[in-house]
Amino acid sequence: MNGDSSLSELSIRSLGVIESAEIEFSSGLTVLTGETGAGKTMVLTALGLILGAKSDADFVRHGADRLSVSARFALSDVLQERATELGAEIEDGEVLITRQVTQQGKSKVLLGGVPSTATTISELGSDLVEIHGQSTSGRITKPAIVRELLDNYAQNGALLENYQITYRSYIDLIERIKELKATLADRDREISLLQEFAKEYEKVSPQENEILEVENEVSRLSSVETISAEVTSALNSLSDEEFSALNALGSARKSLDTVRGKDSELDLVIDRFLDAQYAVAESASELSRYHASLEANPSRFEYLQQRKSEIALLLKKYGKGSDRIQAYEAILLEGAQAASRLKDLQGGDQRIVEMQREAEKIFSDLAVAATKLSKSRTDAAAALSLAITSELGALSMPHAEIVIEVAQNSLENATSYSLFGVDEIRILFRSHSAGSFLPVGKSASGGELSRVMLAIEVVLAGAKSIGTYIFDEVDAGVGGKAAVEVGRRLAQLAQNSQVIVVTHLAQVAVWADTHLVVAKAEDGLVVRSGLRVVTGEERTIEIARLLSGQDESASAREHAAELLDMVAQSMIS
Repeated sequence: MNGDSSLSELSIRSLGVIESAEIEFSSGLTVLTGETGAGKTMVLTALGLILGAKSDADFVRHGADRLSVSARFALSDVLQERATELGAEIEDGEVLITRQVTQQGKSKVLLGGVPSTATTISELGSDLVEIHGQSTSGRITKPAIVRELLDNYAQNGALLENYQITYRSYIDLIERIKELKATLADRDREISLLQEFAKEYEKVSPQENEILEVENEVSRLSSVETISAEVTSALNSLSDEEFSALNALGSARKSLDTVRGKDSELDLVIDRFLDAQYAVAESASELSRYHASLEANPSRFEYLQQRKSEIALLLKKYGKGSDRIQAYEAILLEGAQAASRLKDLQGGDQRIVEMQREAEKIFSDLAVAATKLSKSRTDAAAALSLAITSELGALSMPHAEIVIEVAQNSLENATSYSLFGVDEIRILFRSHSAGSFLPVGKSASGGELSRVMLAIEVVLAGAKSIGTYIFDEVDAGVGGKAAVEVGRRLAQLAQNSQVIVVTHLAQVAVWADTHLVVAKAEDGLVVRSGLRVVTGEERTIEIARLLSGQDESASAREHAAELLDMVAQSMIS
C-alpha cells in the first residue's frame, strides 16, 4: 500500500439496525458480507456521515436519542498539514472524525476533537476516501469529473496552472476595461474624489497596524505616572528589605531544602515550588527593567495624540463598515491602488486603447497555453481510452469500448475559454463492436457503469493520491467469470491502496485479505458480537452461504473451497 491515508477504525452507535459496532480495518482488500438487512449498507452510511454527507434523523435507531459515528484515519504528511490548519489535533499521525445526529436531525461534527462543519470534513474527506456505488458511478457522466480524471492521468498540473494564471490575468484586465468604460461618463467627478482622497491619504501616510500601535502607546503615555506608581508598589511588595514576597519565598525554600530527599511525593511539590519561585523572581526582574525604561515623554505624547487624531479623521471620512480595523485596512488598500486608478481615469480613451492592446497580447498567450493543454489532453485521452478498454476486457466485457472525446472549442472566441481551458470532454461507450458510441450515462447499464468506474480506478490508481476506496454494489448485475474478474481487479487495486468492498458475491469475497461478516441478533439488531472477522473454516462456510444461500450445503462448501484455492494459487503465481 502507498504512503497515503488509510482508514484504521470505525465506531458506530445507534445507526439504523446497528446498536453498536467497532471495526478495525487493515491494508489491502477488505470485504463485508452478510444477510440482507444485516447492516452492511449502514456501515457505508456511517462512513458517508463521517465524510460530510447530509444527515437525516431517520438514521437514528428507534428508541435512541442520537446516533454517533467516528472514524480514525492515518494521514499522509500533506493531509496532516491540512488537518492541522483546520485546527484538528493529530496524534501519532492519525485524526479522529466524529459525527453525531439527534432525533431532531441536528448534527454535530468534531475533527480531531475540535468542533467543525460537514462542509469542512467533506473537503478533507474527498482526499481521504473515494466511495463508489451505482449511484456514485454516475459521476463519470459529468464533464468536470471526466476532465479531472484525464488531467490526473496526463499529469497536467503544471500546464493547467500556467493556463489558469494567464486566464485570470486576462479576465482581470477585461473587468478593468469594463469598469473604466463605465466610469468614463462620470470621469471628472471620479477623478476629483479620488484626487482628494489620494492627497489626504498621502498627507497622513497611514502604515499597516499603525492604528493599534498608536492607540496603545497613547494609552501608556497618558497613564505613565499611574503605571509607574503601581509598578513601584508591586516591586516594593516583592523586594522590600524588611518584608518582601521574595524574602518570604527564600525562607520557605530554606525550610523545604532541609527535608528534600525524605519523601519522593514531597520532592515533587518542592520542585514545583522552586519553579514558582524562579518565575516570581524573573517577573520581578522584568518589572524592574520595565520600570527603569518607563518615563514621561510630553513631546512624544503630543505627537501621538496628533497622529491618532489624523488617522481617526481619515477613518471617519473614508472608512466603510462598523469594524474600524477592517475599515482601516480597506483604506490602506485603496490608498495603494489610488495612483493606478487615477492613471486609468486620467488616461481616458487612450488608456482604454492601451489596455485593449495589452488584453490582445494576453489573449494570444492564453490561446497558446490552451492549445498546449488541449494537445496534452488529446494525447492522454487516446492512451487512457485504450487502457480502460483493456481493463473492461479483463472484467468480462470483451467487446466493450471506451473513447474519451476531447472537443476543442474555437480559440478565437473569448467565450470558449473557462478556468479549465477550451475543451469539452466526455466519455463515450459501446458494449459491442456493432453498436454506436454514445455518452456513457446513456449507453451503459448500472452494472456496466460500476465496472467502467472500477476499470478507471485501476488504471488511475498510480496517478491518484486517494488512500482508501470503498465499493458498494460494484458487482451488481454480474456473476460467474465476470464476478471473479471484478474480484481480481479489486485485489489488484488493493496492492496500491486500501480497498473496502460491500458484496453479496462469493466470487468477489474470496479475493479478500480480510473478510468481515455482519450478522443480526435475534431481535434484528447488530451488536459488537455481530460483526467479526472470519478465517479458515468459518470463512469457507460464509463463502458457501453466499454461493447457495445455505451454509450447511456440502456441495456449496466444496465449491467455496475451490474458489478460495483458486485465489490462493493465483496469488502464488
